[in-house]
Amino acid sequence: MVFYGLSSLYAIFLLRKGFREDNRVNYCLLLGGAAFHTLAMFQRGFSLQRCPINNLYEATLFIGWTIVATYLLIGLWTRLRFLGAFASPILLAIGIFALMPSLDAPHGDRPVFTGGWLSLHAALILLSYGGFGLSAIAAVMYLTQEHDLKFNKLRAVFSLMPPIQRLELATSRLLLAGFVLLTAGLLIGMVYLKETHGVFFKGDTKILWSLLVWLGCLTLLVSRWRFAQRGRRLAWGAVGMFAFVLLTFWGSNLLSGIHNPGNESQQKTEGRP
Repeated sequence: MVFYGLSSLYAIFLLRKGFREDNRVNYCLLLGGAAFHTLAMFQRGFSLQRCPINNLYEATLFIGWTIVATYLLIGLWTRLRFLGAFASPILLAIGIFALMPSLDAPHGDRPVFTGGWLSLHAALILLSYGGFGLSAIAAVMYLTQEHDLKFNKLRAVFSLMPPIQRLELATSRLLLAGFVLLTAGLLIGMVYLKETHGVFFKGDTKILWSLLVWLGCLTLLVSRWRFAQRGRRLAWGAVGMFAFVLLTFWGSNLLSGIHNPGNESQQKTEGRP
């Protein structure tokens, strides 16, 4: 996690330099993280005497391992090493999610994924935020390239970043991926809400906030494909939406009665719906 975090921070410096380097440092940071990641998985596997994919925690770590292993293979081509700037935030987010204590359930004779609906709901929602974050990163890269091209800066010529058209396409596709993951997560959340509360929808702060994020992403996607709102407008929209998620996520979570049962009990005591 430390290596993946350092790689994510270093990606910011690569962005500021216009990706004129071939990202050897970032590649080595991810290589170091992958080495410890692999060692941890082997140690856990040997302790269990079987492949370490027996609960949601181990499955999440395995998914992260496949991502970093794929990048390390692709990164052997220097022109593709800039993808590490996209991979490291995903690995960091997956790792933080995997550290949730409830995911690492005790092992039985068979693989057990406890709290399946709730865990899958949380995983999809968090991965959708990761998609929005990567879309914002691609959008910032787009805005940087556009600024350099507009003012005839030489670093736009020598940059190793993808062409501006590919960055715009990456922004929209990552937005779409985040939207699909968020939609799936909300639908599964409705199923879980029906099982636990007997209804598909409640006027909870976090649910209303999630629907607002969903509508915001849908608006950006429809504006791009239906009304040709591309380029700077799409990029600023992606950055703005992710900034909104970052700035309001914890507040909406703290005000939620479903995610904080104490708040719901207090509301019932005070006679509020």
